[in-house]
Amino acid sequence: MKITFLGGGNMAAALVSGMLAKGHPPDGICVIELSAQNRERLSDRYGVRAIEAADDAALDCAVFILAVKPQQMKAALTPLAGRLGGAVVVSIAAGLRVTVIKRWLGGHSRVVRCMPNTPALIGAGITGLYAEPAVDAAGREAAETVLGAVGATVWVEDEPQIDGVTAVSGSGPAYVFNFIEALEAAALEQGFDARTARRLALETVLGAAKLAAASEDSPATLRERVTSKGGTTEAALKVLAAHDLVGAVGEAVAAAAQRGRELGDSLGRD
Repeated sequence: MKITFLGGGNMAAALVSGMLAKGHPPDGICVIELSAQNRERLSDRYGVRAIEAADDAALDCAVFILAVKPQQMKAALTPLAGRLGGAVVVSIAAGLRVTVIKRWLGGHSRVVRCMPNTPALIGAGITGLYAEPAVDAAGREAAETVLGAVGATVWVEDEPQIDGVTAVSGSGPAYVFNFIEALEAAALEQGFDARTARRLALETVLGAAKLAAASEDSPATLRERVTSKGGTTEAALKVLAAHDLVGAVGEAVAAAAQRGRELGDSLGRD
C-alpha cells in the first residue's frame, strides 16, 4: 500500500514512524513538504521519499493523508483537484468538513475525516474517524491501518460527532495536563519540593489511568473502592463535588465542541 502525506509536521512524522514500526516499507511512503529542513529530517530519519511538490509518483497512491494546517489546506489542495484517482483521502486537519475537502479536490468522493490527539506522538493516541459513504470497507481499513499505527481508533457514524471527538479526546490531553498542574501545585502547598511534587502528580495520574484501562470495572466503581466512609478520600471528593467537577468538565467539553462547529463554519466559507 502506497501512502503519501501532504505535510511533514509532527503528526505526519508520528504516523510515518508508527507505520514503519508496524513493518510498512519506507519506499512505500512519500511526504510532500515545503520546508527543506523538514524534508531532510524525514528522509534521514525514516528513509522515506520527501519532496517539495506533488509529482505523478506521489499522487499514485492508495492513501493520501492531509496533514497541513487547516488555514493552508485550500491552497495546498486546489492544484491537486482531479489528480488523485481512486486514493482514499484522509484528513487529520481540525475543523475542516468533508464537503469542503471534496469541493477543493474537485468532487473527490473517497474522503475520511479523523481527529487524532497528541499522545499519538508517543504511540499512545486515540483517533476518531468518519468515512463518506463512497469509502468502501477496504478504504476504511486502509485509513484505520494508518491511524491505528499510533494508537487506538474509533469510528463515528455521523460527521458532526467528530466535533465531539475533538472536544473529548482531541482537546482532552490539555484537560489532563491541567489536572496534573493542579495536583502538582497542591503537592507543593503540602511542603514537597518541586521534583517530588511533579513525580507524585504524574505517577498518580499515570497509574490511575493504567488501572482503569486494565480493569473491567467502571471508573465509578474504582473510585468507590478507594473512598472509605469518613476517610481522607471522601473528604477530598466532597470538595470536588461542591465545586461541581462533573458539571465543569461537561461545560468545558460542550464549549470545545461548539468552538469546533464554529471553526468548521468559518473554514468552509470560501
